[in-house]
Amino acid sequence: MQRATSNRIQSTTQSYDASDRKILRSLAYRYADVSLESRNAEKRDLHRASNDLKMKRPVVLIDELPWNEMNIDNALTLQCEDPYLRSVEWSLRTALYKRKYFPADAFFPHFVRVQKVVESSGIGIEVKEETLSVDPTNHIVAHHYNDLLAIEGELEKLHLPEIRYNEAETMRRYSLLGELIGDILPIRLSGLDTFYVVVWDDIACYRGVTNLLMDLADRPDFMHQIADKLFQIERSYLDQMENLGLLDIGGDLLHCTPMLTGDLPGKDFDGNKVTRKDIWGRGAAQIFASVSKTMHEEFDIEYMIPTIGQCGLTYYGCCEPLDKKIDIVERIPNLRKISITPWANVDIAAEAIGKKYVLASKPNPASVAVPMLDGENLKKEIKRILDAGKRNGCAMDIVLKDISTCNGRPQNIFEWEKIVMAMVESY
Repeated sequence: MQRATSNRIQSTTQSYDASDRKILRSLAYRYADVSLESRNAEKRDLHRASNDLKMKRPVVLIDELPWNEMNIDNALTLQCEDPYLRSVEWSLRTALYKRKYFPADAFFPHFVRVQKVVESSGIGIEVKEETLSVDPTNHIVAHHYNDLLAIEGELEKLHLPEIRYNEAETMRRYSLLGELIGDILPIRLSGLDTFYVVVWDDIACYRGVTNLLMDLADRPDFMHQIADKLFQIERSYLDQMENLGLLDIGGDLLHCTPMLTGDLPGKDFDGNKVTRKDIWGRGAAQIFASVSKTMHEEFDIEYMIPTIGQCGLTYYGCCEPLDKKIDIVERIPNLRKISITPWANVDIAAEAIGKKYVLASKPNPASVAVPMLDGENLKKEIKRILDAGKRNGCAMDIVLKDISTCNGRPQNIFEWEKIVMAMVESY
């Protein structure tokens, strides 16, 4: 139902709903209290120490959550009418929820971000798919992708994108939040703090997984042509973002893991213009869980070297097991962090990683997707991770993520946090 127009306030620059203002201000006051807690400085130091390979203890974070199953006492129920203000409301509500129920080592910055609005002309194709879901409230669905790049001629559709900065919309949002809650929390403009490249994940969506894997074996030259085009597009995106002054050093999370480090920005940073040498590069090829080390190196690592390898520090891997592929991953320049998934052998990975890189461990999210958390099995899993890291002198973070469901019992996640935090605090 639309609210009455009489409920709207007309400022000198724009109008907004009086109820939206009241809702956001109430949340902002609560978040400001959280962001001023002394624990935040301690957590920031933990994050930085881990990424600087001077770990005090492993950092624990929880992200990528089944929020649709976790709405206790309507704490996550959105009330704002304005679409943009609803997104800000959501970020405040989820932050407050995390702090109350499962804070782990998360810290809460004393400001609200306004992401710079960046628009793209596109690359010539868009994913065409069919989806199937058994739960309309869950964004995790089954996908069937149509093959858009089945023959060489279809590669002609691909072109470099034209990137544009929509400064007018960005500043409208910035001014609006400043007027609504700027007296409670600082409002900060944010740009691109991570150059995130997952070309093979994209190809899986443009072609379908089966077609991709079959053609890696049957038509390797054709797959190189596809990869070359899409990696060119990624490099063009970075070039344009850098030239437009849209790179940023103000982030705090690197795809669910700690981002803070004393090694960024780079030594040549002049305090004004942020370059690719001042930000993180992030790469992965999850579909390559099913290919050999040789193929993984040829079709992804070789392309990552001149792509994310241009950045000041790099983080590689996601859900693909890398325990037996560390030697090819470390060919990427400025490597600092490697993802080790539940499907990798953490003992083998930790021995190969040693003190050279951060071991970004991902415990199995299936542990919380059950009617009741099995605490003893969880302790065994985390103990093995901690023992492997300690034995090999690894800097580590432990991130519970990719949580498709908690079986309708958010307490599983709350209990997971308490058990794991107790273990790392006695590390």
